[in-house]
Amino acid sequence: MVRPTRVTNSLRAIREQAGLTQAEVARRVGVTRQTLIAIEQGKYSPTLELAFQLCRVYGVRIDDAFDYPEES
Repeated sequence: MVRPTRVTNSLRAIREQAGLTQAEVARRVGVTRQTLIAIEQGKYSPTLELAFQLCRVYGVRIDDAFDYPEES
């Protein structure tokens, strides 16, 4: 059985390094704090637009924040 490949992220570490709270980031990108928590925990994958917005807030490139593993 082939398992679906998951997008992973390092958003929590990036946010913490930037010294920002979940509430502050959520407000800046227009989502709830609960949505940001789910994204950081990998329970929810953001839209491409939201992913770019988050990366702009953090000042990082999208491939520095998100990883899509190669198929084996």
